[in-house]
Amino acid sequence: MSHTDFASIARILVESLHLKQPPVAISFSDSQPAGVPAHSGRVAAGCRFWEEGAAGSFATTAADYYSCAIGVHTHNLQPSPEQQTDLMDALKVFADLGYVRPEDVPQIPVLQSQPNYVVYGPLAQAEEVPDIVLLFVNSNQTLILSEAAQQVENQVAPAMGRPACAVVPQVMNTGRAALSLGCCGARAYLDVLSDDVAIFAIPGAKLAAYAERIETLSKANAVLSQFHQMRRRSVEAGQNPTVKESLAAMGA
Repeated sequence: MSHTDFASIARILVESLHLKQPPVAISFSDSQPAGVPAHSGRVAAGCRFWEEGAAGSFATTAADYYSCAIGVHTHNLQPSPEQQTDLMDALKVFADLGYVRPEDVPQIPVLQSQPNYVVYGPLAQAEEVPDIVLLFVNSNQTLILSEAAQQVENQVAPAMGRPACAVVPQVMNTGRAALSLGCCGARAYLDVLSDDVAIFAIPGAKLAAYAERIETLSKANAVLSQFHQMRRRSVEAGQNPTVKESLAAMGA
């Protein structure tokens, strides 16, 4: 794909789904890509990169996740001794709260490979196929995405809970899209992740197929919504139109 293709796909996704935040591309690499700057500054959690990545591209290493032992774990980055200690301390607190029990830990997806760099940036500016594309969506947008997943992958995308960052290894390891309902941590660290927003992650290898289905399904949903709204008005007005009559009325 060319740079123009990704800009076009990003535009299709934004316009079809009416996204408030541009799609964010995530890629894993053994070396820092040429022309991509290292991340500057500090973040309280790795998921914060999802929001910053909508504004510009940058590369991160395990050191950039200094305060996010959970993100280091799910992304299978090489932890520092301090991060490993933080992970154990966090898991103990989670267990004491009954939030993440010891038997729950093996069920949390972890990236199968161990990258040196995680690169974030706007999908529209991507020059190569990203590993994952993240969309911040509401329930109505998720409806279209679930329909697209059924058609592209012959399955409904799984809905995941805590931790939100586990959606990344889930998609990388399976090659299939997934929905993250977020977690209390991500909702605290991300301004864009408000109470009515979730995260939909698409594998980069299937991005073009998803964009094509999303565009078609978005148009179909708009037409069918008009159809159903008109039929509701007709029935509530005491009429009993057939489907054929309602379709004819839409064309009038």
